[in-house]
Amino acid sequence: MKCLILAAGYATRLYPLTENFPKPLLDVRGKKILEWLIEDLGDLEYVVVTNHRFAPIFREWADTRAEKITVVDDGTSTNETRLGAVCDMQFAIRQAGVEDDLLVLAGDNVLDFSLRSFLTYAAAKGTSCTMRYREEDVAKLRRAGVAEIDGNERVISFEEKPAAPRSSWCTPPFYYYTAQDVKKIEQAIADGCGTDAPGSLVSWMCRHSVLHSMEMPGKRYDIGNLESYRQVQEHYEGIIR
Repeated sequence: MKCLILAAGYATRLYPLTENFPKPLLDVRGKKILEWLIEDLGDLEYVVVTNHRFAPIFREWADTRAEKITVVDDGTSTNETRLGAVCDMQFAIRQAGVEDDLLVLAGDNVLDFSLRSFLTYAAAKGTSCTMRYREEDVAKLRRAGVAEIDGNERVISFEEKPAAPRSSWCTPPFYYYTAQDVKKIEQAIADGCGTDAPGSLVSWMCRHSVLHSMEMPGKRYDIGNLESYRQVQEHYEGIIR
C-alpha cells in the first residue's frame, strides 16, 4: 500500500500565509500539518502531489524526513490552471508508478484520532472505503460531499454539494482505494467524472465498484482560512491513539 497526499492547491483563503508557501507545511503545535499525518501512519511509502510553485519547498522538506517520500510536480503555477484533485491523483499515479492499494488524504487536515483504524477497517472489508460523520446542519451539508449508506455500511450514492442532501452523512477527504479500483480512475475521468473535488471520484466509483464507509471515530480540523488556522493552533492537542 502507498499513501497519496493531495497538496496541489493554492490555499488562496489563507493569504498572505500561503501566497508563497504550501498550506500542508504550516506549523500546528510544533509540527507541520503533514508531519502529524505521516507520523501517525508510520512506515508507508508516500507520494505528495503538488504544483510547480511549491514543489521545491516540498522536496526540501522531504529531504529532511526519514520516510520514503516522492514529490510529484503537476506542472501548474496558478489557482486558475490547477488540474483538480482527481486529475492530480491520476497524474501522480502515473508519475510514481502506483500499482498498489492506495490511501488518499487531503494534506490540509489534522485529526484527533489515528488513521490506522481506517486501514484496519479497509483490510477487514476488502473493498475501497471512505469515512463518514454525521452532520445535522443542512447548510453545511450543501457545502460538503454527502453519502447514502445502507445497513451493511456500503456507499450506495454520493453527491458533492447537493442542493437537497439525501442523508446526514458527510464524507471527509480520506479514501482507501484497492489496486483494482485505482486502475479505474482513468476511466472515471474519461467518463466525465468531476475532477475538482476528490469526492467526485467516490460518486463515480460507488456506481462501478463496492465501497464501504467507516464512521469517523473522532474529530478532524479542516484548515480552510485564517480563522480556522488560528483556532486549530489554540485547541489542537494531537492524535489520540
